[in-house]
This record gives sequence, structure tokens and C-alpha cells, in this order.
Amino acid sequence: MNKNARLLPYFVLAALVSVATTYAEDVGDRWGTQQKEREYYPIVNIPLPPGEVIEAGAFDVLPDGQIAVGTRRGDIYLIRGIDAAKPNPTFHRFATGLDEIFGLLWDGDGFRVTQSCELTRVSDTNNDGTADRFETLSDGWGYANYHEYAFGSELDPDGNQYVALGLSASYYSRALHRGMIMKVSPEGKTTAFASGLRSPGGIGLDEHGALFYVESQGPWNCSCSLKAVTEQSFHGHPASFEWYKYAPELGPVPKEPKSGTRIATESQRVEQLVPYAVVFPYIRMGRSVTDFAVNNTQGKFGPFEGQMFLGDYTLSVVMRATTEQVNGVWQGACYPFREGLSTGILDVEFTPAGNLLCGGTNRGWPVRGVKPFALERIEWSGKMPFEINRITIEPNGFKLTFTKPVDQVTGRKKDLYAISAFTHPYHAGYGGPEIEQQTCSVESVSLSEDGLTAVIQTSELKKGFVYEFDLTGLLSRDQEELLHQNAYYTVNEIPSR
Repeated sequence: MNKNARLLPYFVLAALVSVATTYAEDVGDRWGTQQKEREYYPIVNIPLPPGEVIEAGAFDVLPDGQIAVGTRRGDIYLIRGIDAAKPNPTFHRFATGLDEIFGLLWDGDGFRVTQSCELTRVSDTNNDGTADRFETLSDGWGYANYHEYAFGSELDPDGNQYVALGLSASYYSRALHRGMIMKVSPEGKTTAFASGLRSPGGIGLDEHGALFYVESQGPWNCSCSLKAVTEQSFHGHPASFEWYKYAPELGPVPKEPKSGTRIATESQRVEQLVPYAVVFPYIRMGRSVTDFAVNNTQGKFGPFEGQMFLGDYTLSVVMRATTEQVNGVWQGACYPFREGLSTGILDVEFTPAGNLLCGGTNRGWPVRGVKPFALERIEWSGKMPFEINRITIEPNGFKLTFTKPVDQVTGRKKDLYAISAFTHPYHAGYGGPEIEQQTCSVESVSLSEDGLTAVIQTSELKKGFVYEFDLTGLLSRDQEELLHQNAYYTVNEIPSR
């Protein structure tokens, strides 16, 4: 063997290392709270059947307590025993042959399955435990590209379901109604409901029963966000305008948005444009935020009743969000919750025992989690964490509630409530910087006698800005530090005095 032949394996190895280095991606800094979080909200691995690939994209809880999981590979599994102290659940494959399931809803006799190409009813007519009937409930949209995902909501009080349609290849609208939200009536009538989506990650009803969808960072979206959806609303990306000619129910085509403006000013010019209700600051609070579940566990999951819990694909974390309506416009806050999950999170769901089931995959994009796919549950240990529970806006500042009483001495120190603000450009570019950063002076702090509420008066509030709270140094009455010291509130409207 000559010298060059002997060296060839080394050159190949070097090339492979070079390629791996080239495509490696830093997904951002950690919160650094994983060890502390474990004390209050431990993560429990759910063992999977050997040889099965379960890339969870959607969950539902059946009346008998079974958990249904729909996967990206088009399977539906029924799981028993997921809440056991030491889970060793059984898995039964109920259906297969579907495509990228991102919506799953039991309707009494079968599942309503949202897959990329259609909304399908999947049922077992001969009661042998395996699906044998697949009926199209709606195919009122186009499908021609792998990235054209579709996300399905739960039913609203009138029995309607909403399907959020991602763009083609995440940039374009090359198939019918891509970039829109479709409304499917109980009878299957499908109409366009809203436009302007880019790459949704989930859709559903919040604690108030209002419809929201999760939007991903990208063109016309500098960060991921929660957006409130109303009929005929426009959500920022103009690629879907071409389909208005097939959707007279949407009304007139919105004015073309101007790139390089601000969402607060442009929403005044473009009548249908809805500002982001909750902005998730890029990297600090997610990078690819996905679907959400509302905590209606009646205290089984700790102090955050009624709040939205959202996964993030890239960072393998779960976050919280709260919403409120001010002057008829939705806005709210987001908060860190739990990092250290094992894969990219695509969906979350509360189980009958009040645990939060999390699942997903690393297929397609870089994620922080080390497993290619996983099911895990987050459970409350019963120990109360010291946290910011909820932030709401006041005419001249904010009201913060806490999960445990704040120390009366530190709780009244203005300098321990550090507040800054920024906004984003509203533009056609991919992502974008945080601009117009400013520090907000805290003029006064009023702490309630029970220590659970602090009302903060600040300098002038500005619409269209995200207000970042840093409460480092704040202590509880038993001298604990906050588990998470940061939170972020998006201001669209300011209440009158």
C-alpha cells in the first residue's frame, strides 16, 4: 500500500469532521436553572416500545384515561399507564399511514386527525382495536411541499375546529390557502378565517376561551410569538394575499405592509393587522416555540392554574404564558419554566393525574436535547417554588403576583425591580434585532401585606414594546431566591387611569 492510500482514511475523517463542524449550530445559552427546577418539577422518562419510532406531534386524553399520541410518521398510538409512579406503559398502534400529525381530537366515536393534506376522521368500525375507516372531513387547502404543515385546534363551543396552515417551504404560498387559518364547521363546511401566517407551531383556546396560534421566528416575525385570532384578522406575512380571491368571506385584501416599520404603527395603518399578543425574546425565551396546553388540573400541577404551557423545539424547554385583554386587544407575558428535556418539543398535554406530557423529535433541525425522539412527563413534587406567578398591566406600570410571600424588606426596594424595554422592526427579513432598547425607571413599589402582590409604578409605557423584568436579589419571606428571575410582558395597549 502506498503512502497516499494509507493517508486516505485520515483525509476522509478530517473531511467528515470539517462538515460536521460546518453544520454544527450553537442553539444559545441555557437559563442555568435546570438543577433547581428538578426539586420542584422533576422530569420522568416514559419508556418506549423497543424498535418503535414515536416522534410525537399531537396528544389527546381519552375518556377512559388513555393517552393518544399522533406522530410525525403518521401513526396513532394508544397508551395506558403513563401516570404510574414508575411508568412502564403499554402501547397499542391504533392507526398508521397518515402524514405529519399535528392535531388529534377524540370526538366520541373516533379521532379527528389534522395532517398536512387534510382533516381526517379515523375510526374503528368493527371494534377490533385498530382503525379501519378513514374519512375526509375537510381538504379545503393545498399540499405540495414537505414543509406545509397543518395544526388543528380543539373544538370551540359551537363545535368548529380551526386549522393553521404553514407556508410552502416556510417562505412562500404555493398551494391553496397556505398561510391561512381555516374554520371547519361541525358539518364539514370549510371557510377561510384569518390570513398572514408564516410557520405556525400550534393553535388552540387559552384560559379565557380566546383563539390563539403560535408563530415562529422568520420573515415578518423577529421572534416567536403568540397571536390572538379573530375572524378576518391578518397576522403579518403577506404571502397568503393571493388566495383572497378564493375566500370572499375574508373581506377585502389588507393593505400591503411596509417593511422596516413597527408593528404598533403598522397595525394602525393596516386595519386587519393584529399585533403580537406575547413576544418570546429570541433565544432567551425560545427559538422555535410549538404547541401549548392550558393548565386546568385544579392544583395538581402547582400554582399556575389557567396558564398556558408551551414547548420549544430547538431549546428543548417548556415555558409559561399568561394573557389579558386591554382596550379590546390581547397581550400578556411569558416566563421560563423547565429546561433539560431530552429532545425537541413539538407538543405538550396534561394527563389525568395532572402531569405535563412532553414529546417530539430532533428530525429536521438542530435541537439541544440529546435524543432523536422521546416521551417525558413533568410532574409537580408538591414543593412550592418561589416564582413570579403572573404579570398584568396597570395604567402607569405593572402588577406582579408571586407564588410565595415576598420578603417585606427586599420587596419594597425599587432597585430590585429592574425593568428594560425593546421593540423589533416589522420587516420582510428573516428574524431581526432588538432595537430602541431603553431602561425604565421604577418610581415606586407597593407590596401587599400578604407579600403576594407588588404594584410597580414606572416611567412612561410605550405600545409595541416588550418589557423585560429582572428581579435578581428579590427574596421570599423564608429568604429564598426566585427560581426564575426574569419575565417578559408585551405591551399593545395601556389601560386608562
